[in-house]
Amino acid sequence: MQQANDTPTLDIRTFPAKTFAWSRTSSQDEEAMRTVTGIVSDVHVEGDSAVRRATVEFDGVESAADAEWSLRVDTDTLAQAWASLPADLQGALQRAAERICTFHAAQLPRDIQQTDADGAALGMVWRPLRRVGVYAPGGRAAYPSTVLMNVIPAQVAGVTEIALVSPPSGETGLPHPLVLAAAHLLGVKEVYRVGGAQAIAALAYGTETIARVDKVVGPGNLYVALAKRAVMGDVGIDSIAGPSEVFIVADATANPAYVAADMLAQAEHDPQAGAVLVTLDSALGEAVKAELSRQLAELPRRDVASQALARWGAIVVADNLDEAMQVVNESAPEHVELMLAETETALKSLRAAGAVFIGPYSPEPVGDYYAGPNHVLPTHGSARYASGLGVLDFVRRMTVVSYSAATLEAHAPDIVRLAEAEGLTAHARAVAMRLRGAQS
Repeated sequence: MQQANDTPTLDIRTFPAKTFAWSRTSSQDEEAMRTVTGIVSDVHVEGDSAVRRATVEFDGVESAADAEWSLRVDTDTLAQAWASLPADLQGALQRAAERICTFHAAQLPRDIQQTDADGAALGMVWRPLRRVGVYAPGGRAAYPSTVLMNVIPAQVAGVTEIALVSPPSGETGLPHPLVLAAAHLLGVKEVYRVGGAQAIAALAYGTETIARVDKVVGPGNLYVALAKRAVMGDVGIDSIAGPSEVFIVADATANPAYVAADMLAQAEHDPQAGAVLVTLDSALGEAVKAELSRQLAELPRRDVASQALARWGAIVVADNLDEAMQVVNESAPEHVELMLAETETALKSLRAAGAVFIGPYSPEPVGDYYAGPNHVLPTHGSARYASGLGVLDFVRRMTVVSYSAATLEAHAPDIVRLAEAEGLTAHARAVAMRLRGAQS
């Protein structure tokens, strides 16, 4: 039911903290999974022809059926997309890229080398992945910030081959120009106009045109998420991302207009996006409700935001900070904002969140675009065990062991005993024969 001014009616529920439960589970859409499984199988077997067929069917690009239609976007098109941007937007993207690069450079791990008391030289070395695929969403909206957040950590890690895929428009036959411009800014020359499950399958298994990768990263729609689930194990993936979400912990000192604005910033993403206020002050909750109604009326994406607030929005009233933080920790949300008179205690008690934003002047969108830390974060409560995307996602570690004859002789009795206890005679013999050789 909409109001006379065509503004959606605000529908957001209020809960006491003791009864609030946040439960987000990944999609179990069986029909979508069957569709994705068929696409992935076809691409695995048929390669480019299956990619083209899916591009015609799902993206509406009729010309993709022509074998002369190149799946790859040429570098001149990337350069033209960059040149077409206003100078102020070019500058904003450049400065954001620099900040993201600086933050991620500090994450580079160091090799470890040590020699123990018995003379064993032990170590661990880090090596970048060779080839990575990045998915950049397209369609009605495009996110150049997502290109920056996924490509830059891989570049900082030392990945030498990065393939960017993004769905083409049925009108232009190309990905969104903002995606192409961001690729040009970062020097990514391998860009393909392929989206959906077919893009994930092409990256995972390779086609005549698209070489297979070691890992696929980047968010997408339901079909992209299900495709990543389908190929996981045959290729590495970052995560199976769900809708965005924010929990704001606030007391009476918080500005209700700021709180409402930040809730709507999440709600406008998607009808499934989550926006939850956990407050120590019921009066603040009522003030935020009023602000949500006022600001919602002015929002271009108010239909989307109102659906999100009705489905996944909430105002939770807690008796004290301990109770508020228990709600947050049990929910393990993607984003947490702390708008409290005293934030140190809250931060110390926070155990499970993708990213934390502290104070009234740290709204979550600064993390989406500019601050430096990555905005690719765990959703669906996976912050209980997972972290946001970073340099470590694009490197792998190898341990190194170097024994001398004397070290092996010192350790051999224990190694032989352990091998024999497990019934692995050849293991024991591989050590023992070296001792005989050393003694002969």
